[in-house]
Amino acid sequence: MTDQILKRTALYPCHRAAGARMVDFAGWEMPISYRGILEEHRAVRTGAGTFDVSHMGFVEIRGPQAAAFCQKLTTNDIGRLRDGRAQYSLLCNEKGGILDDVVVYRLEQRRLAVCVNAANAEAGVAWMREHATDGAEIDDRRRQTALIAVQGPRAAAALEPLGMESPAGRLARFGCVETRVLGVLAVVARTGYTGEDGFEIFVPADHAVRVWDVLVGEGAATPAGLGARDTLRLEAGLLLHGTDMDATTSPFAADLGAFVKLDCGPFVGREALVAEAQTGPVRRLVGIVLRDPGVPRHGYPIEREGRRIGVVTSGGMSPTLGRGIALGYVERPHDAVGTAVEIEVRGRRLEGEVVRRPFYRAPATGSGPAGHAQGRP
Repeated sequence: MTDQILKRTALYPCHRAAGARMVDFAGWEMPISYRGILEEHRAVRTGAGTFDVSHMGFVEIRGPQAAAFCQKLTTNDIGRLRDGRAQYSLLCNEKGGILDDVVVYRLEQRRLAVCVNAANAEAGVAWMREHATDGAEIDDRRRQTALIAVQGPRAAAALEPLGMESPAGRLARFGCVETRVLGVLAVVARTGYTGEDGFEIFVPADHAVRVWDVLVGEGAATPAGLGARDTLRLEAGLLLHGTDMDATTSPFAADLGAFVKLDCGPFVGREALVAEAQTGPVRRLVGIVLRDPGVPRHGYPIEREGRRIGVVTSGGMSPTLGRGIALGYVERPHDAVGTAVEIEVRGRRLEGEVVRRPFYRAPATGSGPAGHAQGRP
């Protein structure tokens, strides 16, 4: 039996040269950190950080039925998506379980793109092909495309050395545009996964090193790994597929009902979700802040008055707040904001409280661009 051969992004040599600590993430050898998770986390909160997220999938849908095809597979309303706009959405199975959370980009009237999570990329593309329809061509661009995310209050300024034809600062939140980056055609979107202002650059893979070197070499953005990406997204209250939701979780249980438009036409899973919308989920994802010192982790029990009512799905110490925070599912009606709960941490029951998400809100930009998911890392 041989060890699994990990895949590598086009930026792998850059990570190695920078001394990054590499880990296996969804079958990819990815940087967890360069100089330390806390330093990289704070760089994003105060300035700008750049992430290699090329392990995520980029799929173009082209043709006269491209929009109709995306509507058939996603829960949000594609009809509201204008050219040059992006939309957070979900792929569900027939039972209403979340197969993946995605971002859909409408580049032109007959040309859309979908960004899927790394762990779900193969299955996501297969799911699309399984439901293929005439008039919609599925073009899997994962191998040809690298994805670089630049996040933080100075993200727009960090992109200036790239000489974009369409300046990033003019792009609206959840806008997307095809523009030249260092002379090469790329897609740039003002989205993210950190709670800060930010951008994602889809660039040809053979051009990625040049873009990365300019961003890092100019000192405009600090390289950041998946460790900081996880602490940032947790503070922003954003979910990670496979950890906070999966194919057995409905959007309503995951508190993502705002991205389910039951009146926008038939889509896979709609009938099951119509039924659940009438009764409501039996459990719901909530945010919890610990009152006692301690660090909640995935799988820790959530209790109330001595009875187990749920489980932590994501948790950690918030570098910004200096307190333990967690996402987790609890039985209803214990999901109400202000509900006192306890989380069992290494045999100790620590007091906490159900709170509104996000845990952290950027001072100047509100909650910042909502993210993916996209595995989002």
